Amino acid sequence: MQGLVIKTTGTAYLVQPDDRSQPPVMCQIKGNFRIRGIRSTNPAAVGDRVEVEQQSDGTNWLTDILPRRNYIIRRSTNLSKQVHILAANLDQAVLVVTVAHPVTLPTFIDRFLATAEAYRIPAVLIFNKTDLMNDSEQAQLHEWQQLYESLGYTTLALSALQLDRTALEPLLAGKVSLLSGNSGVGKSTLLNALLGQEMTRTAALSAVHDAGMHTTTYSEMYPYGTGWLIDTPGIKGFGSVEMEKEEVSHYFREIFRIGRECRYANCLHTGEPGCAVLQALQEGQISESRFNSYLSLLGDSDEAKYR
Repeated sequence: MQGLVIKTTGTAYLVQPDDRSQPPVMCQIKGNFRIRGIRSTNPAAVGDRVEVEQQSDGTNWLTDILPRRNYIIRRSTNLSKQVHILAANLDQAVLVVTVAHPVTLPTFIDRFLATAEAYRIPAVLIFNKTDLMNDSEQAQLHEWQQLYESLGYTTLALSALQLDRTALEPLLAGKVSLLSGNSGVGKSTLLNALLGQEMTRTAALSAVHDAGMHTTTYSEMYPYGTGWLIDTPGIKGFGSVEMEKEEVSHYFREIFRIGRECRYANCLHTGEPGCAVLQALQEGQISESRFNSYLSLLGDSDEAKYR
């Protein structure tokens, strides 16, 4: 039987058979996956299409993962492995961001976008909690939207608690969309509003730290019209994974474009003579926050730094 992994629990996988008239089945993973040299903490991920062997005793074994169209990963918290696959076979990655309550750092946004670029997955930024913003936060929102839209990214500002679907639904219709973001940005609240029922738990912010409480423990897919929405655990940051130093600039659109004018083809934009990127930075053609995010990724050699 072939099917789609729609939920992972760390040790088991819920698979929706291709025959949608059949209910999902819980599967264990065959032990031979453990010796295939897989570098991720989760051999299979939500969004994977898989082969399942159904046994006479009612158990189900996940025996193979069909070729992936794409996937997106982050550095694992388990340092014995290098990566954790967030989801596979995506049409887009949607990052839910908050200007305040809690603050989403620009470095986090840029690391997410760079990771999506590296795996050729279109990215969308949703700025949530507009209903809570004061004037200075509204100004910050406008500045961020201008910046990322100038780079070609789609952005949308909304309140998950007062959701107007008019602008959001065309972005999601018929697509497999990963929803990601820091804990506390309202990702699960947005998902519940979209699905019209409380599919995922939500929690208030920590009053002490103005930070989110983890409410999503494992990744799960939910049908949404003819598409799917994937909810993932709140994450703190993205480390550079499978990126060579010379490649990092390729995943920052404006730095890659301007960097083609540098004197040296292998310029890292850190002080080399004839660097067009540093010149553009001085002239205000590249934002300081984006360039600082680039330098952060370039120097990200500590595996525990962005877990």
